[in-house]
Amino acid sequence: QVQLVESGGELVQAGDSLRLSCAASGRTFSSGVMGWFRQAPGKEREFVTSINWSGRNTYYTESVKGRFAISRDNAKNTVYLQMNSLKPEDTAVYYCAAANYDTGVLLSRPSMYAYWGQGTQVTVSS
Repeated sequence: QVQLVESGGELVQAGDSLRLSCAASGRTFSSGVMGWFRQAPGKEREFVTSINWSGRNTYYTESVKGRFAISRDNAKNTVYLQMNSLKPEDTAVYYCAAANYDTGVLLSRPSMYAYWGQGTQVTVSS
């Protein structure tokens, strides 16, 4: 079992930066793909980014490329999401997710992840 706890979400202005953290406990954290998803009110949960165990394979949804960066520190059991040049359309609850396995292939569907955090709210005002 893996427990995930996100932090770092807050209300910011457009153009600001935020760093989200996801602390994991339990077994298998360091061996699997980690991802960030987000869900805005009235919308489906959408893939934002993912990273494999080594950190060599990262993927981003088109709307955040060049602005967001995912990283992980396996020694600290933590994955990060650095978000720069935030826009009002980035407003959502951001969820951390952990897959049960490692792969260099893109895992973009929520069903591909076995564990989820409770989410952290990011609000970007214009």
